[in-house]
Amino acid sequence: MSQPPPRPSRSPQPPAGIMSDTDRMSNQSSKGKTASTGTAVSSQHSSLSAGAPRRYNPNSRPSRRLRSQYPRGSTENHVEYILVASFDIDRGPVMEHQYPVAITGDEHMLAELMLPDQAHARKEDWTIFFLHKDTSQEEDERERQAKDERRRRRRRKRDREKGVIHESDDEDDDDGDLDGDDWDDDESTDSEPEGGEGPPLIYVQNLVNTKYDKTAKRGAVVKAMAICTRHPFLHIYKPLLLLALDEYFKSPVPETLAMLFDAVNQMDLSLMPKLSLLERHLLLQTQNKDLFVEKFEQMIQRRIAEDRGEDVADQPFDASREPPKPLGIYRSGTKAHIEGSQAAYAVPRDTHEFESKVMYKGIPIPIKVPVAIMPETVGDFSLIKLIQNFSDGHSKSPQYSFPIHPHLTTNGPNTHPIIVLVNALLTQKRVIFLGHNMSAGEVAEAVLAACALASGGILRGFTRHAFPYTDLTKIDDLLNVPGFIAGVTNPTFENHPEWWDLLCDLPSGKMKISSRIEAAPITEGIVYFQQQNPAYAHLVTTSSSSEKSSSSSNLANADLTGDAAFMADIMRSIATRAGERVIRAKWRDWVDKFTRVAAAFEESVYGASALYVGSDDLDAATAAAAGAAGGGGHGYVWCDEVSKVKELAGNVTRIEGWRNTRSYYSFIQDIAQLYTIRPLKGLDLHHMHDRLRTQRLSPMQSKEIYFAFSKYVHSYDEICLLLSVAPESHAGLFYIALGLFHKEREVRIRTADLLERISEHEAGQHWWRAMSRFEKLAFMRIRKEAEADMRRALAEGPGHGHGQGGGGGAQGGQSQNQGQGQGHVQQGVIPGMAFSPVERRIS
Repeated sequence: MSQPPPRPSRSPQPPAGIMSDTDRMSNQSSKGKTASTGTAVSSQHSSLSAGAPRRYNPNSRPSRRLRSQYPRGSTENHVEYILVASFDIDRGPVMEHQYPVAITGDEHMLAELMLPDQAHARKEDWTIFFLHKDTSQEEDERERQAKDERRRRRRRKRDREKGVIHESDDEDDDDGDLDGDDWDDDESTDSEPEGGEGPPLIYVQNLVNTKYDKTAKRGAVVKAMAICTRHPFLHIYKPLLLLALDEYFKSPVPETLAMLFDAVNQMDLSLMPKLSLLERHLLLQTQNKDLFVEKFEQMIQRRIAEDRGEDVADQPFDASREPPKPLGIYRSGTKAHIEGSQAAYAVPRDTHEFESKVMYKGIPIPIKVPVAIMPETVGDFSLIKLIQNFSDGHSKSPQYSFPIHPHLTTNGPNTHPIIVLVNALLTQKRVIFLGHNMSAGEVAEAVLAACALASGGILRGFTRHAFPYTDLTKIDDLLNVPGFIAGVTNPTFENHPEWWDLLCDLPSGKMKISSRIEAAPITEGIVYFQQQNPAYAHLVTTSSSSEKSSSSSNLANADLTGDAAFMADIMRSIATRAGERVIRAKWRDWVDKFTRVAAAFEESVYGASALYVGSDDLDAATAAAAGAAGGGGHGYVWCDEVSKVKELAGNVTRIEGWRNTRSYYSFIQDIAQLYTIRPLKGLDLHHMHDRLRTQRLSPMQSKEIYFAFSKYVHSYDEICLLLSVAPESHAGLFYIALGLFHKEREVRIRTADLLERISEHEAGQHWWRAMSRFEKLAFMRIRKEAEADMRRALAEGPGHGHGQGGGGGAQGGQSQNQGQGQGHVQQGVIPGMAFSPVERRIS
């Protein structure tokens, strides 16, 4: 540095450098945004690309190779089948066509599902249903052999790079295309549990259309067209179904279906990056439209490089015969992108959705595919709509109270209806959504929203046993499914309480607990809890009756579960138009808290929990070291023991009801598999962060936690894990940044080091930007103090360096550079203490 750094401003406003990146990001239509070429490291849309060049940090990006979710050359179709059914006045529902082949032998059942009750009374209706289609043994064997072959080829290539030559290398040396092989199915950190519940469901999006024709029998022609796919984002095909069904009315031949089938399967999603499980969690937790934008840019840069080396004939987007020119990368929808006619690729304006298009009959149909999808999230639904529907009915009839059931009314007779619904789903009750005189599409949407509500993207076992729309003809099959979630429009269901445990009436917004519901048993867990905590035994509701017992009154008044406060917060968020993503993130937090409270309950009552996977074998040493550094402990954190026992008392019946359900056992399998790929197996970062957030810690206790964070959080995945327990909706890095104000200097320095690593992280840079100016100025002050100490230590020479630089050791590189220290000081560059990108932006 030729000049000393400027003095920090005394005003509340930070120096201009703090806001430079945000200003560049905010105006996406500015003409000042020039395109970055394909050879650049990152474009102007990358969050840290502005300002001085970044110092390379190998932990700021993932070490694994970036891959596509749907690579080019994949043999898997987006859509597997297209169906057409019609209503015949004499024969009823009839299947007209199944393309490319018949999906099932029971055509009449499919036709009935595609043509809901009273379809002729509406001009248009949408329905969704699921098909359980098993893969054949031959398909499974072919897939297994293909995976084995790909792994064998990768292993041989790695061995050759190490100098190991196999005898078989001369036979079929076809590994040249392996570098472009996106089918990397090696065990890696971006793998995730598949559930073990069987093959993926086939999701069916169905459109019913009625054309009124006086020449036809009954004056109308009713036809339905359905798209069958294994992708849960089946709602993206709605515009195509509208066009294709209208075309089918004009030309009812198989060629019409073939044209739609070819169009949707030619949709290019190869530039959509495949995110790891932690990365998907981060993307779903934030509203930031720029998170992981670098991955999209990297995919485009790789494609541009491939296009330059390919033959012109292999480039479907280039109509000219000239060699491809270096193409720019623009943000979709910006002025630069609109004016840049040479731009063949564009970064999505919102990284939550990948923008593509389908060419149907020469018309480009824009498509937005969700980048991050969690379990039990199917189709397009609205949690806000579901919550408001039943909350409004509850608020209009406050005098209405539910009959007491320990599994459902965890807050007494006035439990919020949405909490009753979630409790019913968690404890595997039979739930029916009744929409009399409503379209089948509205009923199906409520069923899908309820599944996502109870799952939170964490639990499974709801969608596979859901029937978004069904009717009376399938009641026998429905009753054979334990804990189903079904949508119906026939009011007859209301008159048969033996068919359901909870009835949700959509038009009135009210719920009804069945008079024939099975009573909740008195389990060992409830008895043990009451014996261990006799002072709080009266808080546990164990009887099912319509009378308001003293325990139910205590539950209603005390809100031991916190559900009443949570629902009040949800309703405030909806009233302030927080948005669907915010509400989904809050419900995910609620489900996550429930599972952690359940684990704490099992450990308290039974001595151990199946919901917690310890580190006895793999990371015993790490866990011991972490415990010494303040990283000991795991699970949910309460401010004191009394609060813990009270909350467990409020949840005990709900937890005991959940412990014998599909979602409980599936969750045990999931956490066991996730543990094998999780970074920092010996540490519970969530527990440590919650201690900072909820407990009043002594300086020594907080010091141990900050030291543990600084010592163990280094790699890309470790920082992702830390960010996932400190989402922006929960104050982000606020509680970690409080370490910048700790009374001990070493804690402040180590916290500054940790925050610097986070600021250089691909996702952490956005968390850094959300920090307050006060915290950023504290960071700058600490770094400058450490730099001044290093200057003094180097100026005094090697003999005094170790005594003066006690705090500088945390910065790294001091002892190795002391020999050349004087020369560097004269040039204004301090070894190991060069300005980081964060300091450049602040100073």
